[in-house]
This record gives sequence, structure tokens and C-alpha cells, in this order.
Amino acid sequence: MGEYDYPEFSRHQPESPAEPPPSEPAVFQPWREIWLHPRATIRRLVAFDPSYMVLPLAALAGVTEAFSRASSRNQGDHTTLFGIILMAVVFGALGGLLSLWFGSHLIRWTGDWLGGRAPRDHLRTAIAWSSLPSVVALGLTVLEIVIFGKELFTTQTPRLDSSATLSGLLFLMGLIELVLGVWSLVLLAKTVAEVQGYRSAWRGLGNVVLAGLVVILPIMVLVFLFAALGRIS
Repeated sequence: MGEYDYPEFSRHQPESPAEPPPSEPAVFQPWREIWLHPRATIRRLVAFDPSYMVLPLAALAGVTEAFSRASSRNQGDHTTLFGIILMAVVFGALGGLLSLWFGSHLIRWTGDWLGGRAPRDHLRTAIAWSSLPSVVALGLTVLEIVIFGKELFTTQTPRLDSSATLSGLLFLMGLIELVLGVWSLVLLAKTVAEVQGYRSAWRGLGNVVLAGLVVILPIMVLVFLFAALGRIS
């Protein structure tokens, strides 16, 4: 899965393509190559099929984020483990798809200010494939649920508190998830930079940050205004 004969990958191959030169890989493997060669990988993906695996990756990344929120908010204090899993799978997947749609529009819009030229479908490809480390982190989350159960989502953790081994294991797995999250952000900066036509990944990161600020700043202004009105009244 995810392997394509290289001559078939490009839309611009001649009718009878010659064998790829020795310096080119015979098989394109985006699942592996995106980790260390994100710009070249995303370039080939958008040339082959911009929609390839975009929706599944976005949905799974949304599930990962939903589990993370449930854990940070101690949702298990008032919800069963089954309820947490059900909500994360259903609403997390939906949230991931909505984030992909809104994110691609916001990055496209703010990218205009920086000279970006990517169409929205290419930006969706960049966003979805940069989330692959987060999808891998979902596998760790599933393993954590199997090992730690509901205590992964609760304030009180008696079994974890009584076992140094379990606590150390949870810390190690959390550290791996943190590294994967940071790497996902690095991939996002690089893939956005590639499809937008930026030479620098820092410019790609700036494009992403601007898109976030477009959402966050109005919310902060509204919160400040409501707080100020509350003090006046």
C-alpha cells in the first residue's frame, strides 16, 4: 500500500517511458519518504493525485487530537471509557475533516500576503500528509488505553501512582508523542512551503502561524472586550 511504479507517477511521462535512471528510486513510497524528504514527497504526491489518502489521514489526525484533549481535560472523571472512545472516533474524525477544510482556506488566504500560489487541493495534501506523525501517535494512544485504561483520562490515577514502572512507561510514551507532534509541525512548515512555492520552510511556518492568528486574535479581542464590559457593569 502506498507504493507506485515511478514512471507511472508523473503526469508528464512520455507514452513509452524509459527505465528510471540509477539515481532515481524505482518505487515511490510516500509513507516512508515524507518523514525525511517532505518537500520532494509532497511535490510528487500533488503531481500524482492531490487527493490520495488526504481524507483518511485528516480524520485519523483528528481522532488523535480528540484523545489528547480528553486526556488533558480529565474527561474520564465524568464519562465512561467507552464514551470517550466513541466521541473521539466520531467527533474527532469529523473535527479533523473540518480542520482540514478550514485550514486549507486560511493558509491559502494568508499565503496570498506572502506570495503563495498553491491551490487549495494542494494545501489539503500538504496539511494531511504532514499529520502522518500524529496518525502514528494514535497507535501509541491505543496502546496506552490498553495498558492504562480509564486512568489515562482521569484526575485520580491510583494504579499509575502505585507503580513506578507504569508511570515511567507513560512518561516515555508521552515523550515519544511529543516528538511526533513537533515533527508533524516541521513537516507542515516544509510541505506548505513546497506547494506555496516558498524557498524557506520558515516562510511556510509563518504562513501557518498567520492562519492561526487570523482565528485566535479576534477571539482574544472578544474575550478582552467581554471582560472589560464585565468590570464596567
